[in-house]
Order: sequence, then structure tokens, then C-alpha cells
Amino acid sequence: QVQLIESGGGLVQAGGSLRLSCAASGRTFSSYYMGWFRQAPGKEREFVARISWSGGRTYYADSVKGRFAISRDNAKNTLYLRMNSLKPEDTAVYYCAASQTYFGSDPADYGSWGQGTQVTVSS
Repeated sequence: QVQLIESGGGLVQAGGSLRLSCAASGRTFSSYYMGWFRQAPGKEREFVARISWSGGRTYYADSVKGRFAISRDNAKNTLYLRMNSLKPEDTAVYYCAASQTYFGSDPADYGSWGQGTQVTVSS
């Protein structure tokens, strides 16, 4: 199992930007598919973005496409999520997750999760 720790969340005004980081330790980071998910109060956890082992393939939820960018640095064992043009509806706890087997958008595909970092976007 890989251990994941998110950071970089905070309070930002609408239209602003944040960069989330997810530091991984334990098993070989480069062997994991990685994803970002988010969960707003009273809502189910939802897919945001995912990235392949090498970073060559990335996929995004329609709601963030063109505004968010997922990337990874395997030498630093770190996953990133750059968030631009933030909207109040982006307010949620953001989680990074790792999967050795499935490269999907379903939270059930991922076996390792971080503790989450809060992102709050004010209008």
C-alpha cells in the first residue's frame, strides 16, 4: 500500500487559482495510476481527474475540463492538481487516490486514499 498526504488547499476567491499536492510514500509511486476526487457536503465523492503511470494519459470530469490540470513527478513521488478559474461550486474536500490495477473514474477502483484537503471558493 502507498501512503498519501494532500496539501495546498485553502480559501480563495472565485476566479482564483490553487495548486494541490499529494505526497506519496511506501510502494513505488510510478507503478500506480493516480486520481483526484472531491466531496462536497451532503454529496457523494466524485471524480475530478486521473493520470496514468507515466503521466502520458490524463482524463478530466466535464465540470473541470479546461480549468484543472493533473500532473505527476515520479522522481519526487508527488501528484499535483493545478486549479484555475475556480468557482464556488468547486468547494469541496479534495482527495488523491492510488490504484495499481484499474485506471478508472470510479472511487471503488482506488485502494489507497489520502486524508483530504479542504478547498473553499468564495463568491
